[in-house]
Amino acid sequence: MVVHGYKDLEVWQKAMDLVTRIYIVSKKFPREEIYGLTSQMRRSAVSIPSNIAEGRGKRSTKDFIRFLNIAYGSLAELETQIVISQNLGFANEEDTASLFNDTSRVGRMINGMIAGLEKKLSSPRMPDAEC
Repeated sequence: MVVHGYKDLEVWQKAMDLVTRIYIVSKKFPREEIYGLTSQMRRSAVSIPSNIAEGRGKRSTKDFIRFLNIAYGSLAELETQIVISQNLGFANEEDTASLFNDTSRVGRMINGMIAGLEKKLSSPRMPDAEC
């Protein structure tokens, strides 16, 4: 499959699915958490596909790798917040297990993209501007 833009990236699509799931799960959180954990989890989740898209839109492979690393950092932040939500009893075990499955998959995909791009970057035959 030829990738033309960020919407064609499977990792972006899976990250978007994760955002939707976070919104669904966090909707069940206590009302008083709307400006606390609920908001923070949603911002972290939204940051993942947003950084993938922004990085894909940059003109260099190095920039794309940098934004993928930022997305991965947001993913780690989100995983921490999922643990907090479970510890506080806001999210049940079934929801958190499913979310961790999703975050793990997206994380592996991001790491795979970074590794592939770094390999491409180290290849003397490929110009840096092509992603």
